[in-house]
Amino acid sequence: MICSLTGGLAVGKEGPMIHIGAIVGAGISQGQSTTCRTDLHILEDFRSDTEKRDFVSAGVAAGIAAAFGAPVGGVLLSLEEGASFWNQSLTWKVFFCSLTSVFVYNMIIGIYQGQPGDLSNSGLINLGAMADMTYLLYEIPIFLLMAVGGGLTGAIFNFLNFQLTMFRHKHITRNWARIMEVVLISAVTACVGFLLIYYVGDCQMMRDTSPQRTVQMLCSDGEYSSIATMLFQTSEKSLRDLLHDEPGTYKPLTLGTFVVAYFLLACWTCGSWIPSGQFIPGLLIGATWGRLCGIGVMLMLPGVAIDPGRYALIGAAAQLGGIVRMTISLTVILIEATGSIAFGLPIMITLIVAQWVGNWFNAGLFDVHIKLLRVPLLEWEPPPLSSHLVARSVMSHPVYTFKTTESVGTIVDILHKVTHNGFAVVSDGDIRSPLSDTPDTFGRMRGLILRSQLITLLQLKVFNESPDIDVIRAGLSIRSFRDTYPRYPSIKDVAITDQERRYTMDLAPYMNPSPYVVYMNTPFPRLFKLFRALGLRHLVVVDNRNQVVGILTRKDLAKFRVEMHKGKIKVEELAISNELAVNPITRACP
Repeated sequence: MICSLTGGLAVGKEGPMIHIGAIVGAGISQGQSTTCRTDLHILEDFRSDTEKRDFVSAGVAAGIAAAFGAPVGGVLLSLEEGASFWNQSLTWKVFFCSLTSVFVYNMIIGIYQGQPGDLSNSGLINLGAMADMTYLLYEIPIFLLMAVGGGLTGAIFNFLNFQLTMFRHKHITRNWARIMEVVLISAVTACVGFLLIYYVGDCQMMRDTSPQRTVQMLCSDGEYSSIATMLFQTSEKSLRDLLHDEPGTYKPLTLGTFVVAYFLLACWTCGSWIPSGQFIPGLLIGATWGRLCGIGVMLMLPGVAIDPGRYALIGAAAQLGGIVRMTISLTVILIEATGSIAFGLPIMITLIVAQWVGNWFNAGLFDVHIKLLRVPLLEWEPPPLSSHLVARSVMSHPVYTFKTTESVGTIVDILHKVTHNGFAVVSDGDIRSPLSDTPDTFGRMRGLILRSQLITLLQLKVFNESPDIDVIRAGLSIRSFRDTYPRYPSIKDVAITDQERRYTMDLAPYMNPSPYVVYMNTPFPRLFKLFRALGLRHLVVVDNRNQVVGILTRKDLAKFRVEMHKGKIKVEELAISNELAVNPITRACP
């Protein structure tokens, strides 16, 4: 991240900060390091997927809070984009984490600047205070037109980046090819920068309102090159200059050539093997053409005092909103980063319009990459056109189940055969084979047991026929199942003899006797809301006799992909496999 930023690439630091925060949150919550094989024996109660998920959400919020100095914006970004489960208690925990992140950052920066105890510093990305900036009523229609432009350019950005990402997935797969692409991006970025400096003659006289740090390059003494100054400093410093510099600092030709070149470079850099974020590039692109719009308004209204900085702010919001399609969190982040509460309404309106326009053509940048990576992340609402679906039509079927008293050989064989994470436990008796030609039910529901629990029981030899079974059961505790989290041993690491295969295991004391279950005629929207609201991982499907007929996971719900294009909605069902296969199940409709 440090090398890419100081090298002048079209990247931002907020993306790596969010990633670092998520990694720290996931790591601290475990109190151990499986890589270093170190266990501090602390925070053992948090060694579960549920707790780790909450800590990751807090880490995301802490990362964005430290980057922009925006604790409230960090919470809202984690809620809007980073979490698939949320509740009231998690809100204040994440907010406290964001505030602590900003406090610690201020303490460290204060010591670094020789002012210990000074807590007035902003985040890593300092956009400067704009509290005194105001706007006029007649400018709102202009802001709306800029929002439309941000949505259009954002849709173009996402389309080009999608095509580049697909090309990378097909052709740039080896490590040496990825490294060579990064080298090529760096070389082209440097060449484009020097070509712009050489061919765009934008020499400005040095005056009191000039930027603090200027670059002379090919200009005469007493002058500086405005485009060289933009290129030979960090992206956030250029963004701050565009927001605060006086009118007349930049020529329209300079802004026009810079925004086209930077737009293409940012689109190319995004998705390469470089730790980068897209907030700052998006804001810088929008601020550049936004300031250009401000210059145009100044020329059309010569008798009116126009500050191009406020148009740069609206352009930055429109461009970033058109790329990532965020509204609430991005509004609060920009307000906190600039201190301009008066611009809250124009920024919010701009982001909403940019999102509407962008969604007319394609999805947001983050959603595009999530779908390309096939991550089973649930949206906030069920997909449209899904109300006719029920649990029976989307569940995994047939399923593998275990009896409350099951043979060790059967457990080992099934664990070797499938990679499922959870298994329904049914009453002892005749269980229909999941490979039967006429699958119907698989036994009366008794509970649910996880794959990790079964492997732990096999490793500890908790067999009914073991001579010291009472001692083994007495030594079992919740720590026995958490010690190896999150890297549980594989079934291949468990040694079972032929004699032990004929033994049996009593699963009743270790299963979850009251898991969530649904009837097979439950509507799909209700299933979706159950997973979303409760943060479930498994949901057993039963009939009216409490007989197991199937099981639902997040993948079964997330495989329905929604695409919007030119006012039409298309829902597709992705096949759950290692190959990317698409099977349209519904028609497009307006």
